Amino acid sequence: MPVPPSPQAPGVPTLAAQEVSKSFGPVTVLEGINLDFHAGEIHAVIGENGAGKSTLMKILAGVYEPTRGSVLFRGNRVRTGDLREMENLGVRFIHQELNLAEDLTVVENLFLGQEPRHGWFLDEPRMHKEGREVLAEIGADLPLRERVGNLRVSEKQMVEIAKAIAKRASVLILDEPTAVLTQREAERLFKVMESFAAEGVAILYISHRLEEVKRLAHRITVLRDGRLVATRRADELSPNDIVRLMVGRDLHDLFPPKAVKPELPPVLEVKNLTIPGYVQGASFSLKKGEILGFAGLIGAGRTELWEGVVGLRERLSGEIWKNGKSARSSGYPQALERLRIAYLPEDRKGKGLLVEEDARTNYSLLGLKRFGAWFVNERNEREAFKTAVEQFQIKVSKDQALPINRFSGGNQQKVVLAKILTVDPEIIVFDEPTRGIDVGTKAQIYRWISTIAADGRSCVVISSELLEIIGLCHRVLVMRSGRIVADLTGPAINEDEIMLYATGVKQAQSGTRPLEGV
Repeated sequence: MPVPPSPQAPGVPTLAAQEVSKSFGPVTVLEGINLDFHAGEIHAVIGENGAGKSTLMKILAGVYEPTRGSVLFRGNRVRTGDLREMENLGVRFIHQELNLAEDLTVVENLFLGQEPRHGWFLDEPRMHKEGREVLAEIGADLPLRERVGNLRVSEKQMVEIAKAIAKRASVLILDEPTAVLTQREAERLFKVMESFAAEGVAILYISHRLEEVKRLAHRITVLRDGRLVATRRADELSPNDIVRLMVGRDLHDLFPPKAVKPELPPVLEVKNLTIPGYVQGASFSLKKGEILGFAGLIGAGRTELWEGVVGLRERLSGEIWKNGKSARSSGYPQALERLRIAYLPEDRKGKGLLVEEDARTNYSLLGLKRFGAWFVNERNEREAFKTAVEQFQIKVSKDQALPINRFSGGNQQKVVLAKILTVDPEIIVFDEPTRGIDVGTKAQIYRWISTIAADGRSCVVISSELLEIIGLCHRVLVMRSGRIVADLTGPAINEDEIMLYATGVKQAQSGTRPLEGV
């Protein structure tokens, strides 16, 4: 629960950074940051990936010690780099990347390290009572005895949020908290944030979703290349103003023009694919050089469908055809090789990267040498990595030894994208390709996807961001409750049409092309 604000002199911030700088080896990521955060205020900190936002938040939360500068709590200097001391002051940090013990249950994660006890034993009745209360506070209906590893990504994020607010808070730091949440879950979180602010909690909020920032924030701070560019009242800035401060260009320049695609034969055909409990009777085709979007609410079955296609789901039925020939395989990775398909998962850290290794080690595709001829020749690996760094504008340290978990989200994603091209796929599946990535890096990724489609590769984009689906894709399939319910092209690719089908308000009709199996 929130801690009522302590009596303090007018204008004294709850938390402040004073001349804060941070370097990792020769790489400077923050330079001379002066910034304050006040009780009862929602203060958004935004900027491109690599601008230093997450690093600043980690310094304020006690995770990192600054190279230079100080952190002040209610006007008093505190010891930096001490997570426990900041937590004792009521500073709660909800990480962008999940930080849960997957083998423990929901209730065990909520009280991990601060379990209430009754004598020598855990006070389990109290843990369950308080656990139910805090989950109810954020509107999360999750079984307390369920192992966290069995939950969906969005459910894990709700556990992360509940874990933070289960303890008394004077400051709440949220780093991209809605990136994996459904709209309903995000709305519940917004209400929690607003209620905490009303009770005097200072809220520090990082998000790349400008509509959220404009809706929630009282003040907005923009960082660029580790420096503070501006701090303004939110009502003084339009979305275009924010984008210009971040990257120096307008929001309308985000997407490349859509190239007109001639009618080409399908590269991939999926017929009546069924995955029990997730997907029912899905049939569709994918053409050469096409960017095919998959839209729908979280839980609609989009990711599970493609996990079935690439061999990550064992229990499935239906047919998969590649260039007119049957291509059903016994599983992963044989399916990838037979289909010449690359799959970029939504959880880049959990499934796409070796987070303790450096960028070059990740690029070398350790563990994927089974693809034989697809694998980049090791003698040319160093030169290939150098080319990838230039092509994808990956920011690496001079000695290239910085582990990938020290990279910004955008740079991590660029490494995954560069790695995918080394296997020379004909089809690339992007699952939430820009989750937790800033506007500038998004534009780079959109241009890259458009370019490789123009070169003849077929692309699939699974995304919960409608602007991304609408701005990038030549054709859009909408899923609801495990079924493909619409196939949209041309003017029908718009926010209203997609949401009407995704929510079940509208059924397949003229203006769309109903699919076999729908």
